[in-house]
Amino acid sequence: MTAYEEELVDASKPAKVVKDALDKAVEKVADLVTPPVPGAPGSKPPQLDEPTEPQGPLPRKSDQASPQTRTATGAETGAGHEVREQQDTYLTTSTGLRLHDTDHSLKAGERGPTLLQDHHLREKITHFDHERIPERVVHARGAGVHGVFVGYGNVDQVCKSGFLQQGVTTPVFTRFSTVVGSRGSADTVRDTRGFATKFYTSEGTFDLVANNIPVFFIQDGIKFPDIIHAAKPHPDREIPQAQSAHDTFWDFVSLHTEATHHVMWQMSDRAVPRSYRMMEGFGVHTFRLVNAEGKTSLAKFHWKPKLGVHSLLWEEAQMIAGVDPDFHRRDLFDAIESGAFPQWELGIQVFPDTPEQTFEGIDLLDPTKIVPEELAPVQPIGMLTLNRNTTNYFAETEQVAFHVGHLPPGIDVTDDPLLHARLFSYLDTQLSRLGGPNFNQIPINRPHAPVNDMLRDGFHQHAVHSGVAPYKPNSLDGGCPFHAGADMGAFAEVAAPIAAAVKERRSPASFSDHFSQARLFYRSLSPVEREHVVRAFTFELGKCYEQAIKERQLLVLANVDAELCARVAEGLGLPAPEPTAPPAEVATSPALSQVGRTWPGDGRLVGIVVDADNPDSLDGLHTLRQAITSANMVPLVIAARGGVLEDGLVAQRTFLTARSVEFDVVLLAAAPPPAPDALPSRDAKAGAPASTVDPRVVLLVQEAYRHAKVIGSWGTGRTALVEAGCTPGEPGVVVGEDPAAVFAEVAELMGAHRVWERFPVSVS
Repeated sequence: MTAYEEELVDASKPAKVVKDALDKAVEKVADLVTPPVPGAPGSKPPQLDEPTEPQGPLPRKSDQASPQTRTATGAETGAGHEVREQQDTYLTTSTGLRLHDTDHSLKAGERGPTLLQDHHLREKITHFDHERIPERVVHARGAGVHGVFVGYGNVDQVCKSGFLQQGVTTPVFTRFSTVVGSRGSADTVRDTRGFATKFYTSEGTFDLVANNIPVFFIQDGIKFPDIIHAAKPHPDREIPQAQSAHDTFWDFVSLHTEATHHVMWQMSDRAVPRSYRMMEGFGVHTFRLVNAEGKTSLAKFHWKPKLGVHSLLWEEAQMIAGVDPDFHRRDLFDAIESGAFPQWELGIQVFPDTPEQTFEGIDLLDPTKIVPEELAPVQPIGMLTLNRNTTNYFAETEQVAFHVGHLPPGIDVTDDPLLHARLFSYLDTQLSRLGGPNFNQIPINRPHAPVNDMLRDGFHQHAVHSGVAPYKPNSLDGGCPFHAGADMGAFAEVAAPIAAAVKERRSPASFSDHFSQARLFYRSLSPVEREHVVRAFTFELGKCYEQAIKERQLLVLANVDAELCARVAEGLGLPAPEPTAPPAEVATSPALSQVGRTWPGDGRLVGIVVDADNPDSLDGLHTLRQAITSANMVPLVIAARGGVLEDGLVAQRTFLTARSVEFDVVLLAAAPPPAPDALPSRDAKAGAPASTVDPRVVLLVQEAYRHAKVIGSWGTGRTALVEAGCTPGEPGVVVGEDPAAVFAEVAELMGAHRVWERFPVSVS
């Protein structure tokens, strides 16, 4: 175990793991007069002039970690993380030869031709030419971080996996991602998100390759190229990037109606999450669990975020894509750096392993179906804490290789046809992306269990194998390696019976219901969430060129819900068709709604507008910032100019650089007059009609208001509210005299994430 894991983990008290870590972080921050704002690029502030005095490489930032230093065959080295980092004070070649110049190529005279003998030039350029590897066809845009998982020890009756035992601490690496966009696309597009976690267990690596949507577009993996080709940019123009609002996507899903349930989720708020820290994760498939006695159960995996499930509004998502396309990854990294470590409980829904493999009439092998939590509650079995950022994006996040076939003893696959195709696809993908069959020897992928696999040679072989007999049986190597028995932790596939059948290309009849669960999902949402689904369908279909595709999708919606279909048809200016069959009677599942509960505000960003030229607006700001920090949130002061304002108070944002979408709540300590740079020629945001308040502050408040965020004010800040058209005392608009008291009321309202009652809805 590494030092940072030892700091965070008391194996005898697993329930305290995250609490202790967070308490330490809060105590550390509370000791500082001016808590640091996360996001500093290096571990040490730079000096003004270029450094000339030789010094060694700076250490990593305190929030960063690297893969453990293990050999290619899984052995601990005892070495620290720094052994992989730069080792010399001076510039060298890749073989350690020190260099005196890297700014000029070797030439035949000052103005002569460049010489072929310049090995440093050739090495530098060759390596640069090959820096990029093929990006993932799907999930190309991702962000990864390190963490730990602690088992609760309450699953012995259904699963024998060692990492789930009480107090067992397992290092993990988690990668979040969008699906459709390229590496350069924006974070906040409407899309499914990946939630893949690599558990470095003592019994072998376990990859739980999950999504933030519990169902998939397709029931059989043979259709995966079709849905991805349809969702990707059009092949002639390579547009639109990372979007589903185009003809080929809707052409496919309106014809291939087994996608309907997933489409409902993608048109909901779940497809535009507020943060990776506020996403649920779902294993999608049904897995088979095995206990120590060999008894089997079926199960679905769930990740439940401790901060709750929250989303952006669609306008917010669009604005952020332009203002800060790295919004989700920045939010994740900054939260970890500030000590607000994201947490999820891993839970399972457990079902009897019957020959039919169904539960309450739901086919458990159909990846387009869910089992409502009201029918099968999610049982928490462990806690995930993400506590360290990566040291190098390429070495870790870009090279991490997940595979649904990486399973520990106690967890096995079922006959889900989509899962079976993934068992082939993931392995096949790594061969082309990572240059050969030895991708598990890359540091981020190296197992933490001993390896003796008899696999030899190939590109990028890091192990130095001894022995002469990499085959079984052998006597030249003394018979090693030997087969392990079931009592030695060996993985053994469950001997599941297979019914007598014929080879054929078709699905079971239970897979043919494409609409009832889509209706279940829609009817389970709150009115405001259903309103957002209506808007999403209207927006997406409104971006399609072909009228026939719009009409065809309306036919699909008619089979889901008449109200939904009518509202979307109205927005498209088309008649609402009749369903081809009466919509199914469904019992709603309140667990599917994001609205109606309250959650912690850890890691939320609080923007505080001040008047840099009015000392009165700065009164109580130090105390307020301390209160915000103690609540595990991040305060950011917004003023007309940056830098130190007064009494050590620093403005982290200016009216020029700030935008409402960055903040979860806005506090107004003043109504600052137009600043000298409030000119449309300098800042287009200043182009609003003239007023007594800086127009960019007015715009910030108006945007926060229409995005249903909480707004607080005191002192002259009320003037800014009035200029923005907000009425003090209306839902989510808090006015008071004492900044700390205002924030206390604001923090309580923030628990609901949005002030949904601020705006009426048109759906029932």
